Amino acid sequence: MSELTRITAPDGVAPAAAYTHVVMGTGRFVAVSGQLALDEDGKLVGEGDPAAQARQIFENLRRCLAAAGATFDDVVKLTFFVTDMAYMPAIRAARAAHIPEDRLPAASAVQVASLVRPEFLMEIEAYAVLPR
Repeated sequence: MSELTRITAPDGVAPAAAYTHVVMGTGRFVAVSGQLALDEDGKLVGEGDPAAQARQIFENLRRCLAAAGATFDDVVKLTFFVTDMAYMPAIRAARAAHIPEDRLPAASAVQVASLVRPEFLMEIEAYAVLPR
């Protein structure tokens, strides 16, 4: 795990709720492409179910990070692309199963008109930093 510094409330900025404003680290950069709620056979998990899709996506992120020798402890940034902001509680619950509240990465949430297929409710990408 890389040594990461988290700044939740930079001077003059309102404290972050459910994310960290700034995460810094040195080492090797890892970018994980946006993950969808697909199982290892490419089948959709949780059609119409944001909680099931979020859980599958975080499992896919975990596997992608592991392939790079990383864990969620190394994640410095998550970006959530959702077709409805109402899905954010499901995403936060899935994230909480992998990342403790005191180690939250920087994050952005963006509502989009659609994803690559209409049955996908969300897509999540991750950036991580590993030791050199």
